[in-house]
Amino acid sequence: MANRRGFLAELNYQSQLAAKQQQQRQAAAYRASVAAQREAERAQKAYERATAAAARASEAGRKAAEREAARLHAEARLAEVEAMNAALADDLAAVDGLLGATLEFDDYVDLEALKISTVEHPPFEPGALAIESPAVPAPNWPIEPVYLEPPAQRTLFGAKKKHEEAIAAAQAKLAADHARWQEYVASLDMQYRDLLTRRAQAETARLGRLAAARSQYDEECRHREDAAAQRNAELTKLINDLAFDVEFAIQEYVGIVLANSVYPSVFPVSHDHEFHLTTRELTLEVLVPEPSALPAVKEYKYVKAKDEITPTALPMREQKDRYANAVWQVAVRTLHEVFEADRAGKIHSIALRVGVDAIDPATGRRGIVPFVVVAVDRETFRGFNLSNVVPRATLEHLGSALSKSPFDLTPADTSRGVRTRGQ
Repeated sequence: MANRRGFLAELNYQSQLAAKQQQQRQAAAYRASVAAQREAERAQKAYERATAAAARASEAGRKAAEREAARLHAEARLAEVEAMNAALADDLAAVDGLLGATLEFDDYVDLEALKISTVEHPPFEPGALAIESPAVPAPNWPIEPVYLEPPAQRTLFGAKKKHEEAIAAAQAKLAADHARWQEYVASLDMQYRDLLTRRAQAETARLGRLAAARSQYDEECRHREDAAAQRNAELTKLINDLAFDVEFAIQEYVGIVLANSVYPSVFPVSHDHEFHLTTRELTLEVLVPEPSALPAVKEYKYVKAKDEITPTALPMREQKDRYANAVWQVAVRTLHEVFEADRAGKIHSIALRVGVDAIDPATGRRGIVPFVVVAVDRETFRGFNLSNVVPRATLEHLGSALSKSPFDLTPADTSRGVRTRGQ
């Protein structure tokens, strides 16, 4: 089977992943893990400050400072251990509760609700492009020189001639001063016009870049609008096709349902599926991670004498039981999610295989090692109360072929077949 997660299923998967991550952030176990991590960081910083203080202390105070630094170092390491154990407990609890996590929610997907009624656009933020260039201040124009006629001195001999010479000198000085004034004014005017030109050019460039930024923003808005319109159109078509039992539409809807099934990061799961309208049967393959993906640690401890954090190994029996239980839960969870989401009853039966893509210890070749192979009809499965079941017992009740030891990659024995109930 090829991977069947289509456009709408992928969009829904990303949405559900974000929602699950938000739920995780709100979970008590996660908050405890974060709190422990913060305490570890606080203790580490306190130790670093104490170490710095010891280095600065006098000989008399150094030993006391070093003892305090040692105490804070041990405290920091213990806080680090607490954070590691909190994260470990969070991961193990998530794996142990794979089935219970989905029973809290209705797996039905309201396709109409997936439509985008209003496209939200971020505000247009041009930044510095929105700021107009500073105005060019007008020059401080110098005062134009004016002619001041020298006063006549009538009491002196030759006063008239001297007055005429003074006038000539004053006029010559005025001419020179006025020439310098004109030259300076012309220089100021040229500089002023040059600054005005540069500002105009800068404004033209700024407005051009602003217009380009606005055009790009408008284009991005149109792209979001087009994407929303495309999504809504595809959802409308999918809703109509589902109503008329179009095979691909049922298959796409299952893809969206399975995309809703977001697993913990420590135990990622992938799905492939194919629906056959003629038999109304869904063929489903689920791949789980290899056993090594699960923590093999029971807890972490700080050994003060060696200044080491050491893991305590989880007993092999617990590792095997946890992995096998996770596999059984994935199988029951997958059947539940599909049947519950299919309110219209379009899927009459499911042929399910749960396995791992790994090196087969028997052949040495990579391939799918099946752990669960089961076929079940809708009416039989929907009669179960999954909040009270033991997943392995449920699968055995359905006549499943089960691996004797998924942890050891032992394949399920399908030689006797699996369609023993609900046929």
